[in-house]
Amino acid sequence: MYEFESRVRYSETDADAKLSVVGMMNYLQDCSTFHSEDSGVGLFHLEKEKKIWLLSSWQIKIYRRPSLGETITTATWPYGFKGIFGMRNFAIYDRERRPLLLADSNWFLMDTENGRPLRVTEEDLKPYGEPGERLPMEEAGRKILLPEEMVQCSSLWVMAHQIDTNHHVNNAQYVEMAREALPKPMEIGEIRAEYRKAAVLGDEIKVFAARCPGGYVVSLQDGKGAVFANVELKEKREDEGHD
Repeated sequence: MYEFESRVRYSETDADAKLSVVGMMNYLQDCSTFHSEDSGVGLFHLEKEKKIWLLSSWQIKIYRRPSLGETITTATWPYGFKGIFGMRNFAIYDRERRPLLLADSNWFLMDTENGRPLRVTEEDLKPYGEPGERLPMEEAGRKILLPEEMVQCSSLWVMAHQIDTNHHVNNAQYVEMAREALPKPMEIGEIRAEYRKAAVLGDEIKVFAARCPGGYVVSLQDGKGAVFANVELKEKREDEGHD
């Protein structure tokens, strides 16, 4: 397991002075990035190897969003590999080591020269050490089924602040786009995200949404109907979480 401790900053909070949803997701990707960097297989190493790890899907359970100034620990560990996919768990804990968030994710390694997925080798895995145990989360699957009838909410254009070092929209930004598409503010308890196509600077994204049991499904598409990402957001139940 790899972990780092931090304190919730004002710049990471929403209007309620709690860590925002996109802020929580940023902690997750920061943690896996730090894990790679500290294992000697970080951003610049992969750039030389002409490889890149890309996210295929998220499954996130939020129990409580920590407050401004609160000390938190973010942890991650790989737990298995199947075909081209590597599976990685994440957790954010409070000071008493109670889980604020638990997450599962699927990643794949891509050749940056030809844009094709690579089969993961022992050399790719060895720096991360022995795999850990998978979290006891219900496995939701990578793919999100879309309702037959979805309503277009808006059209967006990709802005520079949404682009990361991979030169396309960062994974957390798609979830933020989906959250902004909701008809009214909602305390989110569960997130699923399926990434299909990378949006780049200047792309137009058409946002479609529909109700689903417990929340909403949002599909982010290009002008021809090709999906950039599908996102499922479920409202937090009152009986969930740690106060």
